[in-house]
Amino acid sequence: MYKSVNIVLIAIVACIGLSFDHPKEASYELVEVVGLSDTTNYHFVQNQQLYQQGWDTLAQPNFWRTLMTMGDDSALINIGSTRQIIRKVAVADWEKLSDDQKNAIRDSVKKHHNLPEEEHVYMTSGKRAFYDFEKVIPSIGRGIQVFSENNVDPFYAQAILLIESPNKLQKSPVGAYGSFQLMKNVAINMGLTVNKSTDDRKDFDKSAWASAKLIKTICIPETNRILREKGISYNENDLWYKLLVLHAYHAGAGNVKAAIDVIGPEKGDMNLITTLWRTEAGQFRNASQNYSQLALASLIELDNIIYNNCKFIYYCPAAN
Repeated sequence: MYKSVNIVLIAIVACIGLSFDHPKEASYELVEVVGLSDTTNYHFVQNQQLYQQGWDTLAQPNFWRTLMTMGDDSALINIGSTRQIIRKVAVADWEKLSDDQKNAIRDSVKKHHNLPEEEHVYMTSGKRAFYDFEKVIPSIGRGIQVFSENNVDPFYAQAILLIESPNKLQKSPVGAYGSFQLMKNVAINMGLTVNKSTDDRKDFDKSAWASAKLIKTICIPETNRILREKGISYNENDLWYKLLVLHAYHAGAGNVKAAIDVIGPEKGDMNLITTLWRTEAGQFRNASQNYSQLALASLIELDNIIYNNCKFIYYCPAAN
């Protein structure tokens, strides 16, 4: 398990010349990291709730962390609802199998583990080529700065950048584009220009600004509305709450509400999020279920990179 930053760092001192402003009761710390590059110091958000509350011990984020270190020539046979890993296979060998042979393997997994017929058994290939964190690390500090300037928790900037386009600027199959993977209509509604000649989503700062505005004006208010309608109290600094906001960012608040309605939760906590991972409703399906799992995996993996490679980490206190 990743050790607490406050225990393992060689040095922790106040950052000089930085003016990040975050709530005194915030559940994250802004840090400056020395040693990941010979010439540049980087800034990150660290959230100790990941470890204090045991999110790092859950099977789902650890499943994705495993895939993030595997090449796309290998894959994991896994149970969809729990992400329990059954075995590792070569993609080439799997592709040689007929559909009947693949289904027979899936059926044998269900039988052996006493799973219901509707349970999904997946073959999920390695994601190392996509989750190239070295390429996204230099942009995280700028994302944090833009979100902070817009009075939006920079946790969201870091999480989205780690999930959405960590290796290169690319367009998703559904048309989302840019470092923060904004859909065309959403980007336009947030004030960006997207037409045949101009696409502001290519511009990192403009895309970050629009993403921050989306979270501030839609995702957070709609998440709060969903929770209030269920009579669920919440603290916006809680990690489970932030993960729910990320689901609203990815799937849309309407789809999140549909899933929450199916669950019928009585309180907000880790159990709400892990139940969401197993719930389908409307368009809230596999990709939507995976989103906060990927966020957790990416954040833990980033901490692992920092812990194993940095020389110093400096705590950046909130501005007075």
